[in-house]
Amino acid sequence: MAKTKFPPVAEQMDVIKRGASEIIPEEELVAKLEKSRKSGEPLMVKLGCDPSRPDLHLGHSVALRKMAQFQRLGHQAVLIIGDFTGMIGDPSGRNAARPSLTLEETRKNGETYFAQASKILDAEKTRIVHNSDWLGKMSFEDVIRLASKYTVARMLERDDFTKRYKRGDAISLHEFLYPLAQAMDSVAIKSDVELGGTDQKFNLLVGRDIQREHGVEPQAILTMPLLVGTDGVEKMSKSYDNYIGVADAPPEMYGKTLSIPDELIATYYELTTDIPNEELAEIKTALEKGEGNPRDLKRRLAREIVTLYHDADAAKEAEENFDRVFVKKGTPDDMPTTRIDAEGGERNILDAILDAEFASSKSEAKRLVKQGGVAYDGEKITSFDETIALKDGAVLKVGKRKFMKYAAS
Repeated sequence: MAKTKFPPVAEQMDVIKRGASEIIPEEELVAKLEKSRKSGEPLMVKLGCDPSRPDLHLGHSVALRKMAQFQRLGHQAVLIIGDFTGMIGDPSGRNAARPSLTLEETRKNGETYFAQASKILDAEKTRIVHNSDWLGKMSFEDVIRLASKYTVARMLERDDFTKRYKRGDAISLHEFLYPLAQAMDSVAIKSDVELGGTDQKFNLLVGRDIQREHGVEPQAILTMPLLVGTDGVEKMSKSYDNYIGVADAPPEMYGKTLSIPDELIATYYELTTDIPNEELAEIKTALEKGEGNPRDLKRRLAREIVTLYHDADAAKEAEENFDRVFVKKGTPDDMPTTRIDAEGGERNILDAILDAEFASSKSEAKRLVKQGGVAYDGEKITSFDETIALKDGAVLKVGKRKFMKYAAS
């Protein structure tokens, strides 16, 4: 088999270090890269994902994009679908135990996860494995031996465990097994590098220790920042409704990107786009000096992101649609349509919102009305009890980006 020809190590490190929070230990990663370049053998670069939810957003993309960069440098990407560890529930960064899932649920979510991750990774060059293949075969004796490698005191060094313990919150014993199970993934595939968010640092370090215990050369660790969501406060999450989904439609992706606070512009360019480092440095300098126009920079950022996950034409159309709806106060051309009887009829506004699937419950619909985010036929709705007259051509608007047009049958 032909050996891979890798770029110079210094050049590789320039790519690898972009946006990274920490490399542990950096000198070991450099040595691994030098050895790889000399031998022509790619490094095994691991990223584990517990598919507790099937939908990916730009927060997930940060580590995936770093893995894609390793791919482009010639290394082997190994995506571990945590169908077994998903049944435990990763407590990293959590104030409470994460609900566990069934193996069937984790497998189903894993399929969707990889389909969306393929928007970022080169699917043909990505090795996909399920950790149930080795963790599911461990006997109780194996688990006892593994658990003997770590003490309770060491486990309680984890920040989230420490906080919960001090508050007197319950910590189940199976949660202590999660970092050990994740470490066994590193043993199983003999990973050279493991990627993860900063909230995964403890687990990744455990991986080094357990690899060493099994006679495997310890992996280098590369942690990536947790991307702050569009609210500018919390990390990106569907739970906080501050996310930009990798499968979002172009207009929604474009509009959400424009809503990020100005102070996150440089971070988003660095972590979510492929612009060259030289241009990134120019953008950072311009923002620091107050010379860059945040509005123009965000518009370009939105185009870059839509292009990555769709294409340049979709980005152009999304921008034109945004200008028509929000700058010129028009309505989008491609809004969904719902059919009504020729005679029209009437509908309670809350029921209309639910019919359009713009809210998941009446309480959410009420909240949207209360916030002043609902309009029908150009008029703002101010009462939960308001009834609208359904008519051909009328538009229901909920929030900034949700539109429904009524059309007579």
